[in-house]
Amino acid sequence: MCGVLEEALTQILRRRVRLTVAGRTDAGVHATGQVAHMDIPSDVDVDALVPRLSRALPVDVRVSAMRQVPLDFDARFTALRRHYVYRVCDAAWQADPLTRGHIVPWPRPLDLPSLNAASTLLTGEHNFVAFCKRRDGASTIRELQRLKWTRTGSLLEAWVSADAFCHSMVRSLVGALLAVGEGRKPVDWPASMLSATERPSAISVAPAHGLALIGVDYPADEDLAARAQVTRNVRTR
Repeated sequence: MCGVLEEALTQILRRRVRLTVAGRTDAGVHATGQVAHMDIPSDVDVDALVPRLSRALPVDVRVSAMRQVPLDFDARFTALRRHYVYRVCDAAWQADPLTRGHIVPWPRPLDLPSLNAASTLLTGEHNFVAFCKRRDGASTIRELQRLKWTRTGSLLEAWVSADAFCHSMVRSLVGALLAVGEGRKPVDWPASMLSATERPSAISVAPAHGLALIGVDYPADEDLAARAQVTRNVRTR
């Protein structure tokens, strides 16, 4: 998506545009609340860019709003937290074909109390190396602020919020929790992986298309610079 937007903006503005996004998602993951920033000349009519972009973008990519922000704003480093939702239907024969692009049909029933009990044990600040695809020089310490499952009929949704996420972290957490929900693993099994020093093969990564980035929170304008400083510090435990 980032490349598609950059290409459209470059075409419209007739100058090379580089975007900084709040979070890069895995291939196949959706985003309804992605945030990005770019540097452009001050004389560009920002309000007029939105409809112009809609004509230049493919039908599955849209920009809902644009505005000027303070110089201290950084879509990535000034973010306070990101919010994701993962959607699963545990009655595969009831899965609506029209939702096949963003809801994962699951072949076995899932137990909601077990999912939430296991999720509660994962919240807080931990080293999530067991749930991340490691990258050289990148910290795997994160503060998981919310992980809660809800059910509406056969639709289960995992609501996940953290100050930041590692590569494949949400999908790995969901994959581990689904094993608990269907009874293959005990409730305390995902949390026991927090003591791991590397990613274990026992943790499966849930399919990408069930996941969506739905929102990003930012501090007040006067706190942007301080937040960026905190975020840029590499965390250790």
